[in-house]
Amino acid sequence: MKKIQLLYIIFAGIMLASCGSDKNLKNPVDDMVRDMPTDRVFSIILNDMDVQGSFFTHYYHQYKIIEEKEKGKPEERITKFVEVKESYFKMHANDMGMEIVSRGEDGKLSKSTSPPGYNNYVGNERYGRWTQRNGTSFWEFYGQYAFMSSMFRMATYPVTMSYYTDWRSNYYGTGRSYYGPTTGGRSYYGTGSAYTRSSSPNSSWSNNTSRFKQRVQNRTSRSSSRYSGSSSRSRGGGFGK
Repeated sequence: MKKIQLLYIIFAGIMLASCGSDKNLKNPVDDMVRDMPTDRVFSIILNDMDVQGSFFTHYYHQYKIIEEKEKGKPEERITKFVEVKESYFKMHANDMGMEIVSRGEDGKLSKSTSPPGYNNYVGNERYGRWTQRNGTSFWEFYGQYAFMSSMFRMATYPVTMSYYTDWRSNYYGTGRSYYGPTTGGRSYYGTGSAYTRSSSPNSSWSNNTSRFKQRVQNRTSRSSSRYSGSSSRSRGGGFGK
C-alpha cells in the first residue's frame, strides 16, 4: 500500500510540474514586436503550428514575418518553431495563415487577426488598385509589386472589394477576427481553409495526426464564420497574453 501511495505522490508531482511547465515561456510575438524598430512597417503571420508529446504535451508556433527594412520594399522571412504556452496556442488555433499583429505606415499597432495583406497592402493605392473583371472588383498590385500577389497568394485566392469592405467596415479596429466568406463549408482564410492548406501543403500541422488536432479541426468546422451574417468565429484579439 505504501508503495502505491508513493507512486501516486510521484505521479501527482510530475503532473503538477507539467501543468505549470509553460508558465515561464515568454510570448514570442511580444518579443518580436519589442525588437522591431518602432518606425518599421511589418506583419507577423502564423505560418505553421505543431503539437508534440503524448504524456506531456508541448505546443509550437512558426511565424512568417513581412517587414519593410526599406520603405515600400517588403521582405519576408520564416522563423524557427518556438514553444508557446498552451493557452496562447489554443487562442490562435483557428489562425494558421493569418496575420496576428502588424504595424502600418501610420505607426499604429494592430492586434486583430486578419487575412494577410489586408492591413498594410490591400486597398493601399501606393501598391495597387481595384480592377473590374466580369462585374466584380478585385485587388490588383501594380507591376513592380507583382511579387506581393504571390506573397499573399492573391492570384489563386483573389481579394474582392466586397471581402475587403466587410473587413474594413465591420472588423478593422474592433479586435474581432475576420476569416472571410464561407465556401464549401469552410472559411476562406484560417486554419483548415483551402487558402492555408495550399500555402503550406507540407506543414507540420498538416502532417500532425494527434487527437488534439482533430478536436481543433472539429471546433473550427463547427464554428465557421458566415460572411453574410454575424460571425461566431469572430472574437477579441489576444496579443500579449
